[in-house]
Amino acid sequence: MATRILLLAAVSLSVLAGCATWEGARLYQRGTDALERGEPELAISDLERAAGLVPEASEIQNHLGLAYQAAGREAEARDAFARAVELDCDNEAAQENLAVAEHSQQRGR
Repeated sequence: MATRILLLAAVSLSVLAGCATWEGARLYQRGTDALERGEPELAISDLERAAGLVPEASEIQNHLGLAYQAAGREAEARDAFARAVELDCDNEAAQENLAVAEHSQQRGR
């Protein structure tokens, strides 16, 4: 009986994780579309929610950084780019965005 309950719990968690991933992908696309339309605040809202659902997704963090940057939130942009690189050190776009953000931050001091 205990094994059956554990199995049911594991199946339920995997289904929920799949739904969260799907919803995260939907929010990522919606946020990216908003960013491309020049609506950074809407993009931030969707991308922050996507990042909460799929915290291991480097691309979401990178796009969130772009949205923060577009909204003039430079420190948050740099942090998001750094998280993206931390999650995937092969994410070249995030590496480039982080380098630019760090350079801009150093010039502003």
